[in-house]
Amino acid sequence: MLLIYYGFAWHLPSQPMPGWKFAYAVRRFLVKRIFQSCGEGVVVKQHAYFGDGNTLNVGNRVRIGINSRIDRDVTLGDDVMIGQDVVILTSGHAYEDPTVPINQQGAAKSRPVKIGRDVLVGTRVVILPGVEIGEGSVIGAGSIVRSNIPPFSVAAGNGARVFWKRGQFLKKTHSKLEG
Repeated sequence: MLLIYYGFAWHLPSQPMPGWKFAYAVRRFLVKRIFQSCGEGVVVKQHAYFGDGNTLNVGNRVRIGINSRIDRDVTLGDDVMIGQDVVILTSGHAYEDPTVPINQQGAAKSRPVKIGRDVLVGTRVVILPGVEIGEGSVIGAGSIVRSNIPPFSVAAGNGARVFWKRGQFLKKTHSKLEG
């Protein structure tokens, strides 16, 4: 299945290019057999990379954007939207011992990433190992997420920080309009 995905389906177009519906159906068929678990209505767009995919758990109606890269041991809840060029990492390189060159220290221990349901991850976001993003959150484009994000948060920046909770901005706007 991996050979068919990366050799053929990986190159098929994404919306709005002609043939996108066929491409989505082919990739959906393949990832249902590749991922550890895969829900209904999943959309994997062109050039999405996930290694061998056998440790990914993907919920229902998840959308994985063009050119996204997802490491091992990632869980995506229902209705997650992963933007274009997003990178989700679960491991990196060890560098703790200053007496040994970094390129000789091997890989650091893998730390799973969990993204709750109904999360939007903007274009070119990088999510680092061990991060959990809470249900209903929004991560702004270009952010680097180094620590956990609480549920229903809107976060952005390098070392993404929470700017407000979803719904909070609307309440402030409505109270200004009413007053």
